[in-house]
Amino acid sequence: MNENAAVLDQAVTAQQTGSSMPPKASDLVTTLQATEKSTKTNYVLNDLAGTWRLCFITGTKKTRQKAGVALGAGRYLPKLIKIQLEYQASSDDRGVVHNSVGLGPLKLALTGPVKFWSKARCLAFDFTQMQVSMGGFTVYQGRIKPEEANQEFYQQPLKEQAFFKYFWVTEQGIAARGRGGGLALWYREEG
Repeated sequence: MNENAAVLDQAVTAQQTGSSMPPKASDLVTTLQATEKSTKTNYVLNDLAGTWRLCFITGTKKTRQKAGVALGAGRYLPKLIKIQLEYQASSDDRGVVHNSVGLGPLKLALTGPVKFWSKARCLAFDFTQMQVSMGGFTVYQGRIKPEEANQEFYQQPLKEQAFFKYFWVTEQGIAARGRGGGLALWYREEG
């Protein structure tokens, strides 16, 4: 295991179990950037299948300027905020994403199609359905885009889609750069 992988493993393990101290945010950003530059591995959608909890973000230059000290160069997310991605593969390059944000009893979930662009290591996504829950009760559930949006999504070129470019994918954690330029790190959620 190389030094960068060890730092990333330490970060996700610390966030997942709380049993150790995570690396300093600035060190983690440096490690994420170095890993991104050195990655040559190609992934497939099945490598990303599962449920992942967001634990660290850097934001884009624009959001960092707006957030200032609150975001800094990057920050670990508090456990109180639960942001999860769940990827399900239906073929080598197509599937479904379920993205949820929970804060106490309130939960917002967005669902839609994904397409994996293997040469670019990018997972493009779109959200076409939404569900809002409060204390386990569904307050709203419905489409936020017409039915045809799913099929139209698969016809679009990558440059017109929202995406994550994954550069670190393991059984324990994943890391990517978003289309807007921010970096993110997730750990695998069990169950």
